[in-house]
Amino acid sequence: MRLKCPLCGERDRREFYYVGDAVALARPDPDAGISAWDDYVHNRDNPAGITRDLWQHEAGCAAWVVVTRNTVSHEVLDTALASDVKRAMS
Repeated sequence: MRLKCPLCGERDRREFYYVGDAVALARPDPDAGISAWDDYVHNRDNPAGITRDLWQHEAGCAAWVVVTRNTVSHEVLDTALASDVKRAMS
């Protein structure tokens, strides 16, 4: 699989470290309560189809990248800097 780093261009996925679901960008406020934090830390969906994952370009520029991909076909649909995605969520 090849991933497009928004800063470095297309690279082999072995240059990247998979972190998990991009829900990590939606971290609860520190005072959100125990149930919100429990859900954030322990619960994840495992869908077949379109997902948004968080990857780090570990062997490159070290950027955090949100990768939108299809887990069934392995097609990469989009990549974006995590900072841009988080800013758009605000």
